[in-house]
Amino acid sequence: MCTAGRHWDRRQRVLLWGVLLAAWEVVWGQLRYSVPEEMPKGSFVGDVAKDLGLQLTALRDGAVRVVSEGRTQYFSLHGKTGHLVTAERIDREQLCRLVEKCVLRCELIVEGEMQVYGLLVEITDINDNTPSFHEAETNLKMTEVTPPGSRFPLAEAHDPDSGQNSLQSYELSGDEHFSLAVQAGPGGDQRPELVLAKALDREETAFHELVLRASDGGDPARTGTARIRVTVLDANDNAPVFSQSEYTVRVPEDVPVGSTLVTVTAADADEGLNGNVKYSLKKNSHMASQIFNLDSETGAITVLQRLDFEEGESYELEVQSHDGGALFDTTKVAITVTDVNDNVPEISVRSALTAISEDAPQGSVVALVHVQDRDSGTNGEVRCSLDGGIPLRLEKSYEDYYRVVTARELDREQMSEYNVTLRATDGGSPSLQSSAVLALRVLDVNDNAPVFTQERYSAQLAENNAAGALVLTVRATDADWGQNARVRYRLSEGRVRGLPLSSYVSVQAETGALYALRSFDYEEVREVELWVRAEDGGSPSLSSNVSVRLLIVDENDNAPQQAQPNTDWRFSQTQRPGTSGSQNGEEAGAWPNNQFDTEMLQAMILASANEAADGNSTLGGGNGTMGLSARYGPQFTLQHVPDYRQNVYIPGSNATLTNAAGKRDAKNAAPAGGNKKKSGKKEKK
Repeated sequence: MCTAGRHWDRRQRVLLWGVLLAAWEVVWGQLRYSVPEEMPKGSFVGDVAKDLGLQLTALRDGAVRVVSEGRTQYFSLHGKTGHLVTAERIDREQLCRLVEKCVLRCELIVEGEMQVYGLLVEITDINDNTPSFHEAETNLKMTEVTPPGSRFPLAEAHDPDSGQNSLQSYELSGDEHFSLAVQAGPGGDQRPELVLAKALDREETAFHELVLRASDGGDPARTGTARIRVTVLDANDNAPVFSQSEYTVRVPEDVPVGSTLVTVTAADADEGLNGNVKYSLKKNSHMASQIFNLDSETGAITVLQRLDFEEGESYELEVQSHDGGALFDTTKVAITVTDVNDNVPEISVRSALTAISEDAPQGSVVALVHVQDRDSGTNGEVRCSLDGGIPLRLEKSYEDYYRVVTARELDREQMSEYNVTLRATDGGSPSLQSSAVLALRVLDVNDNAPVFTQERYSAQLAENNAAGALVLTVRATDADWGQNARVRYRLSEGRVRGLPLSSYVSVQAETGALYALRSFDYEEVREVELWVRAEDGGSPSLSSNVSVRLLIVDENDNAPQQAQPNTDWRFSQTQRPGTSGSQNGEEAGAWPNNQFDTEMLQAMILASANEAADGNSTLGGGNGTMGLSARYGPQFTLQHVPDYRQNVYIPGSNATLTNAAGKRDAKNAAPAGGNKKKSGKKEKK
């Protein structure tokens, strides 16, 4: 119980120490924190809301969120406190097995502001791993003539922890014939070697059992062990020798699986079993053993699985050759992996609008996207572009973030929806490309007034129409959408013969159909001029007017203007029109018996009377013609017309002729104003 209690206190101290050391700084838009590994889900990492000055209301509304690259989201934002907390238990050794300093990166997206902040969280190590050997037991063979002081490399222990918690020391126990030496490698690692301290004698002791112990620097320290079994052999005086002390290989990451990268060779001057050389890997990481294979007979090193430059750029193998007498030699194989443009640029839409108003100002942000390429160098350089001919453009935001903003004012009537293709192309040869589509609808604004299909309208309507008769239909269209494009019609104010226009005609608000509300009389109204207004449903609404001309068409709905003759000029029933005093109306000088001839005769008589009344008239044209021969032909004489000096009544007319001498100064000499009477109809206008 006490031991467990002290261990828990240490864990608490580690947590407290990590929290107290969690420093934040805003450098180029980044916050830095640190947290120990293996903390429970929901553990505090940093006060993001306080460090960035974020409002808690925005956090509760979900307008701020944390995004991370990769499949696992290791951090989240606590909506109530604004604290950055762990979303999963984090194992530093599993997450950062190839790097000493484990730093996770994520971004904080502020939706409303379209703002992004970088978050760097260092995962600090705790002593949760014990040093271990790749092989729990090692078998060595030595000849009995092996000189004291000879050194034999031993397998190294591995501790995935870092710093003081990693491997710190080795100890050897078990036999006076052997001691332990530890050499420092070029990378600072410790390489244990078995040193022969006393000459061997196979006849005295054929086997020696040893224990190698590896300890880390944690508190308390963790220890791992490996057993070493030494077999003493008869003499073998020649050891294998490699052709090179170090082999260097450069290989592209797309080399096919199964390819041979290099073949190491060693020669032994001995014969028989003592000269038979075999190969083995002595210094080898767990990852390298999964990727490379060494043929123990030939020394060929082949690829077991696909290489990935982004996961490992270089590997170092230590190969040992040994003969049948347990003599050996070692060499190093350095494998460098070169990058190939095998990763397509990745496009992630972090935040995007689905709709935007057409009156949005230029420069409005519609999307925030992140672009990256896992390749290196030129292969990882990404260029972004949008489709041409669209009112959108890209702006660099933060590192690999871009904003998609409006490049100019939008017009829904020209384009109501955009499917924008964002393309990302890397700098490889040949280059790789990926794309993402952003769908954006343009919302309507009432910026178009209704437009009539004709500049003006006109129609004819026969008089005596039925009330409610359709006259014509006006039509206007609106380029806007929805309620903004809904058109309604109404009459502009006006009057006809002193009455409101609306008492004569009406327009149907929805269809634009114009109806006559009453029966028109050509003799009263012959033409109606009016204006129709079309208004849309916007707020405020827009409108336009059009002129409509309605022509009333006459119908033959009035019988003939038959008036009673003047009593002063009336003939007796036995008299007929003719020369003065003529009474014979049957045979001589018959009166025209149709309306056309009567009207022609009227015209001639009136013209003659006007000539006679004119003071300048000479009444020329020949004797007895009164000038009619000049107007109507030489054969036309006074014997063809009644004496214009007498009062004459012309059938079919209410006009009478008077003596020209008495009316010479009057302007209306020929027709006298008789009474005009209507026959069952109104007076025509």
